[in-house]
Amino acid sequence: MATTHNLGFPRIGKQRELKFALESYWRGDSSQQTLKDIGQSLRQAHWEIQSQCDYVPVGDFSFYDHVLDNSALFGNLPQRIDQHANELDRYFQVARGQAQADNQCQHSAAGEMTKWFDTNYHYIVPEFSAETTFNLNPASLLNQIQQAKAQNITIKPVILGPVSYLWLGKTKDDTDKLSLLDDLICHYEQLLILLAEEGIEWLQIDEPILVTELDHSWQHALKQAYFSLHKSPVKLLLTSYFGELKENLHLACELPVAGLHLDAINAFEEITQVIDWLAPHKVLSLGVINGRNIWTTDLSATLDWLEPLHSRLQDRLWLAPSCSLLHVPVDLDNEENLDDDIKSWLAFAVQKLDELNVLAIALNEGRDAVAEELVLNAISINSRKQSSRVHNPIVKSRVLSITADLANRQSNYQSRVTIQKRRFNLPLFPTTTIGSFPQTPEIRQARKQFRLGEIDEQHYQQFIKNEIIHAIEQQEVLGLDVLVHGEAERNDMVEYFGQQLDGYAFSQFGWVQSYGSRCVKPPIIFGDISRPKPMTVDWATYAQSLSNKPVKGMLTGSVTLLNWSFVRDDQPRSQTCLQLALAIRDEVLDLEAAGIRIIQIDEAALREGLPLRQSQWQSYLD
Repeated sequence: MATTHNLGFPRIGKQRELKFALESYWRGDSSQQTLKDIGQSLRQAHWEIQSQCDYVPVGDFSFYDHVLDNSALFGNLPQRIDQHANELDRYFQVARGQAQADNQCQHSAAGEMTKWFDTNYHYIVPEFSAETTFNLNPASLLNQIQQAKAQNITIKPVILGPVSYLWLGKTKDDTDKLSLLDDLICHYEQLLILLAEEGIEWLQIDEPILVTELDHSWQHALKQAYFSLHKSPVKLLLTSYFGELKENLHLACELPVAGLHLDAINAFEEITQVIDWLAPHKVLSLGVINGRNIWTTDLSATLDWLEPLHSRLQDRLWLAPSCSLLHVPVDLDNEENLDDDIKSWLAFAVQKLDELNVLAIALNEGRDAVAEELVLNAISINSRKQSSRVHNPIVKSRVLSITADLANRQSNYQSRVTIQKRRFNLPLFPTTTIGSFPQTPEIRQARKQFRLGEIDEQHYQQFIKNEIIHAIEQQEVLGLDVLVHGEAERNDMVEYFGQQLDGYAFSQFGWVQSYGSRCVKPPIIFGDISRPKPMTVDWATYAQSLSNKPVKGMLTGSVTLLNWSFVRDDQPRSQTCLQLALAIRDEVLDLEAAGIRIIQIDEAALREGLPLRQSQWQSYLD
């Protein structure tokens, strides 16, 4: 029988309950007990949603960040925080910083925050130094385990592995992080004993660094850690995700653990090799549902390659999403405004667990047991493949017609700079701003009123024009040389453009945690991208009419539009990016024709698409 489990579930709640509870507590409007009660309520609801799995994760819930939770679990919070504060407030001080009560000019600095591998989630970077010691603090995790056991579900605690934890952190001096490994492993051993006393059979221990390029010292550290832990009274499921194991594949297979999780979405070609190399007593967990994107899984096609593996592995085969479902919205059923066709092509976290369950039943009982589900799934898959809304032959033809000449200017830089100097008459070091003025409460209110029909388009546009006048006047007073219009009309640097491009869709409740209480709602690229009409020209030309100084045209770049969206999975990302680039090119040419002579293209997410392995960077950069 194939076993199902989940690697992690979104924490924020279907209606972002965690976000609002956190912000209420931070404002001082609610008590710590209220926050804890909401946390417990969310965990219980999420465990119930996941109860169809054979093993339900515990410890994946966090009030801010799971890496910070690991720091708290092993007693590695910075000494600069207020040691007299209660435990949860000390935790939030690391996450957010804190003004000292006796002197509001002095602050306890927040921990550094950075991207979690190649996702748009951020974690709090662990801090190490020569003085670092660890001290096991398991109360919170054990509390959650006891709460989950009371719900009569079979649980699998989740923690970050010791080597990845050290790898993700930074030292405040010249300390070698790996010199701390022995001490850290001792505390992991203590934790495993406590988990065994709680009746825990399996522990999911995440080592995502296995999909990165590791030098010999880090590979050796993984061996050291897991050979030290191999006599654990709890079975360890070593978990990797976000990519292929490549040169770490043999290492991952030989580590003395009870099971290995492989991201079968991103490392599909490695499945056979892992099966060949994995010891016959070890479990193989395959991440067969994409935990990073929101498209419906082709269940029949997945079963076609899973069924032979199941025949070979039998009880040793576990099924899961490729990674934690932290990176997708919670529940598609919340969406009332999405187009029915597009909605039928999507799966959020709840729906992905349903898909996982269908696959397990098909393997364990035969496809006939889920015949209706497979038929409905096939209809959805075929609908998307054949949809004229997805496939636009004109756009595909434009991409095929791209040549190197499109990247060539009609004159060289020296010729252009002479013309530019004469036209703009700018000083040697011109001053400007990046572009966006604050989105004030008044701007947000006007946008909401326009969206709800409380004010008409004429009134809304006049409001935005007044905001542009204000922005231009402020910059004139300050004496800036190159002006911007302030972007008052833009709700978001990606959504604003996506709403004006064909091929984009927008959810109502498709929120995903970025960090702490910060949630984002990525647009969905479902089809070929085209630009029906100019997107920024009217506002740019209006702003330019207000000043004799140059006013920049402001555009979001194609790579940022790609990386901050849920991207279609039926063609290479590079093709979607080229379609976006053609749309932005069209806008550039229209701005130029309208007399806008300086155009800024923002690529805030350029680096975020870099592969985890530096050896693969060049193909992305190309």
